[in-house]
Amino acid sequence: MIRSILYATDLGLYAPYVLQHALALARSFNSRLYVVHVVEPMGLFAESVLQTYVDEARLKELRSTGLDTVMSSIELRVLEGFRDELGDNRDDLDLIGSVQVLRGDAPLTILEQAQKLAVDLLVVGSHSHGAALEVPIGRTASRLLQLSEVPVYLVPMLQHRSRHD
Repeated sequence: MIRSILYATDLGLYAPYVLQHALALARSFNSRLYVVHVVEPMGLFAESVLQTYVDEARLKELRSTGLDTVMSSIELRVLEGFRDELGDNRDDLDLIGSVQVLRGDAPLTILEQAQKLAVDLLVVGSHSHGAALEVPIGRTASRLLQLSEVPVYLVPMLQHRSRHD
């Protein structure tokens, strides 16, 4: 029985398409749907650029409060996007238990969240950042398929389908 589902979104172009799959599954199983978006840590280059132009006190402040502000605004953007996408369909919105924006390595953070929430299914897109057809699955999706202890529902991206038509 699938009582709860975790939808991991990259907020990319195909996120609404993957969301529709997650909602359809949640409706079918009368499940709770949780949503997570993971923000990867800042790379070394971005860190060094900031250190060059921002003093240490301001940098420390940005790392603590600035990043929290950015994370909160992303969370609000996700919720607003869902409201726009779903329109007046309150039933679908009511299926969503929570929306979280977390920091960390995407696959590991998603798996930690899945375990914390004790979900029965993960829903992800096969996103591969516009890679060629020879690389039809992204790093996060690949790692989730390899490491997940619960079933993974992988939604193929439309850009790969259109190339075969």
